[in-house]
Amino acid sequence: MTTNIFDVSPSRREQLERFIHALGGLKTIALSTHINADGDGCGSETAFARLLAQMGIAARIVNPTPWPALFDFLLGADITERSSKGSQALKGIDALVVLDINDVKRLGNLAESVRALTVPRLVIDHHVPSEDPAGSVIVADTTACATGELVFDFAKVAGLTITPEIGRSLYTAIVTDTGGFRFSNTTPRAHAVAAELLSAGVDQAEIYQKVYASAPAGRIRLMAEVLATLGVDEEHGITWLSMDAGALEKFDVKSEDLDGIVENARSIAGTRMALFFRDLGHGKVKVSFRTTGGVDANEFARQFGGGGHVRASGALVTGSMEDVREKVLAAARTFAATGR
Repeated sequence: MTTNIFDVSPSRREQLERFIHALGGLKTIALSTHINADGDGCGSETAFARLLAQMGIAARIVNPTPWPALFDFLLGADITERSSKGSQALKGIDALVVLDINDVKRLGNLAESVRALTVPRLVIDHHVPSEDPAGSVIVADTTACATGELVFDFAKVAGLTITPEIGRSLYTAIVTDTGGFRFSNTTPRAHAVAAELLSAGVDQAEIYQKVYASAPAGRIRLMAEVLATLGVDEEHGITWLSMDAGALEKFDVKSEDLDGIVENARSIAGTRMALFFRDLGHGKVKVSFRTTGGVDANEFARQFGGGGHVRASGALVTGSMEDVREKVLAAARTFAATGR
């Protein structure tokens, strides 16, 4: 029997049907995603909010950190974004749907409020599952190129319409999480779904302009400073970049302007693991991991309480920049050589 590329696998369909059943009778739902929301998180939230509207369900977006200005174009008069109200915005809801998160701790300052909710908590995600998920009704599939792909399948299984606005959000989710269809999570189905979204009225040139060609001058100046910190360990195939605390303020840019910087280190020939150290101040360093070949970034990140994807993960590590960098690089050298 010939399989259509748009067919939803039985296991994914079963999860989605259970998820759709859980939405029955609900009137008001809060949507959330991880701290420092990216294109997949923002795209999935805005698409899902509009899909819920077709089901007669009102949705409000409640994120742990402010909505990134880069993705303002995905919002509209029909979507209320309430990140500034914090946990207060979770009051009066019938359920919470968390998108693009594999661990409740990635909800940052909302995590404890979410744990305390007595209403249903549901999850749609494509990361490696954690031991502390954000909900009990879960659609999770690591073979999906982005959470946006799972939201696309939700629409199909639920019999909903992908409007041009929903398509724009889903295309943004997929194009950003696949690195413009360059990363290893770019599957044939990712291209096929993108093609259907284009057929739904998505203007890909507009999205490219808004996401990749609207950088403030400060971002380029910041990138120049960060690239000057490049470290290379040719023997172990490790490259790294570092950013001091206060750099965002120095160049008048936002966290979303850091997206993709670590890829400059991964692009160096012979790199098996690329790292980006960002000093957050107050004894905290955020480390981003990107890998190639057989090196599992998620497994490595778990050594430091983090996680994510096989090729892209992260962790928040306590200590000074110098101490964290020394400790993580030492572990990376061992891991790159032995796989553990």
